[in-house]
Amino acid sequence: MLRGNLWFLTKIPSLLMYQRSCRTYRPLLHYRTYPLTKPATHVQCNCFSMNTRTRFCTVAALSKKSSVHESSVPSSNTLSNKSKKKARREAPEGVLKHKLDMCSKHGDVVEALRLYDEARSNGIPLSQHHFNVLLYLCSSGSGVESSGDGNDANASNLGLKRGFEIFQQMVTDKVVPNEATFTSVARLAVAKEDPEMAFDLVKQMKTFGIPPKLRSYGPPLFGFCKTGNVHKAYEVDAHMADSGVMAEEPELAALLKISADVKIEAKVYEMLHRLRASVRQVTDSTLSIIEDWFHSEDATKVGEVNWDVNKVREGVVRGGGGWHGQGWLGSGKWRVARTQINENGVCHSCGEKLVCIDIDPRETENFATSLSNLACQREVKNDFKSFQEWLDRHGPCDAVIDGANVSMVQQHHFNFNQLKTIIDKLRQMSPTKRMPLVILHKSRVTGGPAQHPKNKKLLEMWKTSGALYVTPPGSNDDWYWLYAAVRSNCLLATNDEMRDHLFQLLGTSFFPRWKEKHQVRFSVSTNGLDLLMPPPYSIVIQESENGSWHVPTITDDDIEAPRQWLCATRSRNK
Repeated sequence: MLRGNLWFLTKIPSLLMYQRSCRTYRPLLHYRTYPLTKPATHVQCNCFSMNTRTRFCTVAALSKKSSVHESSVPSSNTLSNKSKKKARREAPEGVLKHKLDMCSKHGDVVEALRLYDEARSNGIPLSQHHFNVLLYLCSSGSGVESSGDGNDANASNLGLKRGFEIFQQMVTDKVVPNEATFTSVARLAVAKEDPEMAFDLVKQMKTFGIPPKLRSYGPPLFGFCKTGNVHKAYEVDAHMADSGVMAEEPELAALLKISADVKIEAKVYEMLHRLRASVRQVTDSTLSIIEDWFHSEDATKVGEVNWDVNKVREGVVRGGGGWHGQGWLGSGKWRVARTQINENGVCHSCGEKLVCIDIDPRETENFATSLSNLACQREVKNDFKSFQEWLDRHGPCDAVIDGANVSMVQQHHFNFNQLKTIIDKLRQMSPTKRMPLVILHKSRVTGGPAQHPKNKKLLEMWKTSGALYVTPPGSNDDWYWLYAAVRSNCLLATNDEMRDHLFQLLGTSFFPRWKEKHQVRFSVSTNGLDLLMPPPYSIVIQESENGSWHVPTITDDDIEAPRQWLCATRSRNK
């Protein structure tokens, strides 16, 4: 936590310090140090003072016990927490917060600005949250819903004009900005066609002790890419890496396009590999950028003709397969086609067989440990620990089934016969002929169809065989079936695409690679249930030893729809 007085310029946000020794201002963020009687952990920057002559603002360090805007809620100890919350909601600031939140929900910048002007005229103090909602709306450009009569453009222009005014007022009112504030103002700067200001704001965030997020870097990065300033775009990219922020597909696609536009072939190659490593499969818009590159004259001219075969093969082995990273190989024009890969991994266009990229067993072990730690945080710890102990006694498994998902596919009610069919199919495929482990929530085995005598008999048989685990009330069975499959390193039968918030918490590039090699999907047809086994090749951007490329697209949830690939091969390969 920072101590002392902080200065920043309000016209073009830039944090400064007055240095007494030389009587000058130093750029970016610095601060005067004053002796504090309390440790820094008890200090919060939450007060500005304005010097009208120099147009600078001072951010004073105050105790957390103090605040700029005293709440209008009575401070009597006799008030209950419920009464205090109600009073805060009904106070003018609380009513304004609710109304602004509704404007944010509906993207109504015009109404938000009206509320802001009304609050200012009535003397209602605005908090950081109030200002952030207003700045977000002003910077979003959403305005009002499109009506075809120019309202969108008018609202966008109004938001741009008022946004900087509101930020100036936020400074004047001594309300300290946070990451959301800086990000919104950076978006306003880019809308004003000033990505340099947007980048300066991000730099100041870091100096100010506010960790920038990916969304913070978007305005300057996309702004520089739009104006064709490739070197500044690379500078933003480097700053992201230094801050530990990982670029995702939109950022990498923008860097790829500008690299191709200005003919920096090495950077095009780098971005393709970064897409391979972190994104794996691309959207149609990114695929079009890649396709345009391979069709270009610049792509035709680049490439090593007499490359070191052994060095390339060493690169493939070192990388685990599917890429070598030794640069463009081959010469001449590229043959580019959108195509499919057959069930054996052979490209329909060039006839090349794609590879299955290995997963290091240590990665699986580390992922299982991380998954266990996260599950223990989200679930009742003793419940999940009991499951782990049960799994140690009955495992490892040859396959795990997400029981609820399997039983409800194309069904209106829980279907035990469908679940039994999947169990039998997976058991027949198992080299040990063991029954797969079925994970079911307690509610699925105590009520409804579970009360039917035939289903009761099935449940009892599975439980006796050690093939059924019932998760306790209040639990999320997703943690259980995923952990069991990862811990046993076995097949997982589910049509769940595992994209929701729970799986995003895993925050690792390992998970999609593991899922690709272990998830068994299924479909229901007139012929019954069909299992769709994991492909014998990796669905990831692949670079072959002879220099050709295969780029997969992201598919929707239709598991039977063929995936489209981009195939790019040289007319004359070595």
